[in-house]
Amino acid sequence: MTSVSSDAPSARQGWPARVASGGVSARLPDFPWDTLISSRQVAGGHPDGLVDLSMGTPVDPTPPDVQAALAGAADAPGYPKTAGTPELRSAAALWLARRFGVMGVDPDAVLPVIGSKELIALLPTLLGFDASDTIVIPRLAYQTYEVGARLAGCQVSVSDSVVASGPTAPTAIWLNSPSNPTGQVLPAAHLRKVVEWARERGTLVLSDECYLEYGWDAMPTSVLHPRVCGESYDGILAVQSLSKRSTMAGYRAAFVVGDPALVTELLAVRQGLGLMVPRPVQEAMRTALGDDAHVADQRLRYGRRRERLRRALEESGFRIDHSEGSLYLWATRDEPCWSDVEWFARMGILVAPGDFYGAAGHSHVRLAFTATDERIAAAAARLTTPT
Repeated sequence: MTSVSSDAPSARQGWPARVASGGVSARLPDFPWDTLISSRQVAGGHPDGLVDLSMGTPVDPTPPDVQAALAGAADAPGYPKTAGTPELRSAAALWLARRFGVMGVDPDAVLPVIGSKELIALLPTLLGFDASDTIVIPRLAYQTYEVGARLAGCQVSVSDSVVASGPTAPTAIWLNSPSNPTGQVLPAAHLRKVVEWARERGTLVLSDECYLEYGWDAMPTSVLHPRVCGESYDGILAVQSLSKRSTMAGYRAAFVVGDPALVTELLAVRQGLGLMVPRPVQEAMRTALGDDAHVADQRLRYGRRRERLRRALEESGFRIDHSEGSLYLWATRDEPCWSDVEWFARMGILVAPGDFYGAAGHSHVRLAFTATDERIAAAAARLTTPT
């Protein structure tokens, strides 16, 4: 074996410095949750403890049948297929038809993924987008749309109007209904106009539908519904998640469905990268998608929590905007959002400032009603008890 001097040049020399000074992370927006550390500390000092409404993390038990399906498939010594099992793909297609009137989905146009956030973040990269591509994201949006675009080196246009997105047609546009953070539900007529506009220009429509089961004051419509896209899914991808629907956030269980050609391309790229949903998780997903009863039960829980928190906020002088769907209340007193974050923290309640989601959220805060009944009750009591 030939020895190599420690002074000899190496292909690895210099790469840590390049990464530290301007690598991938430099292209991404700052991680916002770190800025809530001091507010969390203040809220955590409340005598009755912290009520954390800042994130929409499910806390209720995963349905027993889903847990049993996961355990029953635990003997899985071989590699799973990236495409997923035929049974899972069929269950997803049947769920879309049964619950949302999305008829005729070919199970081969369904692709399981390792959580919707992973897919959203990687989608521009998986589709081969680069600096020549522009992605439109909503003015108030889940940050991962921008993260995924920046990671791929794309240009980002922030707009709620596709017409205002610029003289050159964008490569793709993100939709999110019901919305995170606002809870706004876009009507089918609006979605159809977006799809028609995009198809005329060769723009892809990417629809994040992870809150589709949770419409409260309005019924959400999938972008794949025939009232929106007609008889064709061309140029459309819809992202679905079981995290909120079936309290399976820890399973990282989601799938993408839509344009068969795009799904086939995603499958080929993900196969090359070795991205596979574990077989036990696929079995849990199949079971969850075949059962609507546990979703109805969970809707009742969330509905009670939503109503209790909403009443308390309104009694405290807040106005609730949008919030027709999703698992959040979009609240304002027409004051700077960080002033309200501090006000809540002094009562032991942690909320998310609206500007996490875009400059347009500067006077709102977002409150999740996914906490336990006891913690929601504690928050409501603090909001409505004079100090």
